[in-house]
Amino acid sequence: MNKLITIMNKVLSLFCISLSSVLVICVSWQVFSRYVLNAPSTFTDEVARFLFIWVGLMGAAYTLGQKRHLAIDLLAMKIEHDAVKHNRLKLLVNLISTTFASVIMVYGGGKLMLKTLATGQVSPALGIEMGMVYAAIPLAGVFMVIYLAKDIVDNVAAMSETNPNSSTLSNQ
Repeated sequence: MNKLITIMNKVLSLFCISLSSVLVICVSWQVFSRYVLNAPSTFTDEVARFLFIWVGLMGAAYTLGQKRHLAIDLLAMKIEHDAVKHNRLKLLVNLISTTFASVIMVYGGGKLMLKTLATGQVSPALGIEMGMVYAAIPLAGVFMVIYLAKDIVDNVAAMSETNPNSSTLSNQ
């Protein structure tokens, strides 16, 4: 599982860097063509919009995997002195996050992507199928579920290490 996570980290980071670089180039060209050439490029405008969607979703998945996602940790800070409660809270948060990523992103996003592909909707300037743009939703969801599954396994392992041994308690 750790090897898969390492590969995902490398692939996602390179993918996000590449998308961000192309996004910056597109936006720079858009500004240049609009204000210097007085002929705005519709092509780069649409590319930038779609790249922004992909960068945002893939970046969110990568950030989740790096445990650098935005979090409100007031409750976690209050119970961090109690390792058992802290591990239980982390497990609960990971289970809720997994449910969201699975149901909303993978299932719902997958249905949206397939429905859009079935209708044949295409983008006006690029002429690409919009289902391919929407594919970022279930793909990011799959990456999130994999990261969260690893975290859940780690949480369960940490909980078994911090819980007192039941056989020791029964012998007292």
